[in-house]
Amino acid sequence: MNSKNKHAISLGLFLFILWLLLSGHYTSLLISFGLFSVTLVVVLALRMDVVDHEGQPLHLDPIALLIYWCWLLKEIFVSNIYVCRLIVSPTMPISPTVIALRSSQASDLARVIFANSITLTPGTVTIDVDGDITEVHAITEEAASSLIQGSMDTRVTALENRSEK
Repeated sequence: MNSKNKHAISLGLFLFILWLLLSGHYTSLLISFGLFSVTLVVVLALRMDVVDHEGQPLHLDPIALLIYWCWLLKEIFVSNIYVCRLIVSPTMPISPTVIALRSSQASDLARVIFANSITLTPGTVTIDVDGDITEVHAITEEAASSLIQGSMDTRVTALENRSEK
């Protein structure tokens, strides 16, 4: 089975499972309508040539990705508390900073994961990604320094490297 077929089957399974979860109706008529709709979408996606390794990243290790998501959720929670403390502080000790980070990811997908992870974390926003340079706005210098330390960059690069094995 070639790569394009694997990605098409993966897309179809994902869409059908999503359709089942969102519809909440499990009669044979509605399930057949769902199968028809998903098949039509997959055929159209194949004709438009949008089914590829970036749209359906089968090469990423699901266990490593799950571990990364758990770590990212913890970071989002901790950052939320940090930003809330800044907001309720009477002096509101913010010091907006723009920094340029050199990311160590090799693929575009990993760079997007890195940039989106920064934006998902409260107090930081990715402004621009140009090659391996990621420009970030941080609400404080402390938030900027935690990004400069490179823990997130290292974890995303490890996620990318683990998926290549």
